[in-house]
Amino acid sequence: MERVYLGLGTNLGEKEKNLRTAVESIKEIPDTKLITVSGIYKTEPWGYEDQNDFLNLCLEIKTDLKPADLLKECQAIEEQMGRVREERWGPRIIDIDILIYNDLELTTSKLAIPHPRIEERAFVLIPLQEINADLKIKGNKIKQWLNNIATETVTYYSSY
Repeated sequence: MERVYLGLGTNLGEKEKNLRTAVESIKEIPDTKLITVSGIYKTEPWGYEDQNDFLNLCLEIKTDLKPADLLKECQAIEEQMGRVREERWGPRIIDIDILIYNDLELTTSKLAIPHPRIEERAFVLIPLQEINADLKIKGNKIKQWLNNIATETVTYYSSY
């Protein structure tokens, strides 16, 4: 099985419930096993800033699915939960991103692994560091990336 890290975010509706619903749905993905879930973090919007704060978390799974198939499963969960893709970095009921898929580097028209700009996003790096501080992204440990970016917009919200 492949080791994969996912990032989840929400800033619409019952945000904590959205995250929990998404994690429960991820547990049901065929040939996939949930390994660990980070705490939940409150984060200010990134990219498009005129919107509600987000709740974010990361999780580790193991899966036999290929990246494209895992992406389809994640997007199906988003759709079932009512995700509407209207605006880049805009408000969303749920967002499920494939952040890292083992050591794979992949760029297609639908998927980039590692996730684009992952090293710039404290709302991803902080929960990732919680579940695997030794994880390397683009050759550097998470702590190294965190030393280069602002982290004050991300605060611990609750345990999962």
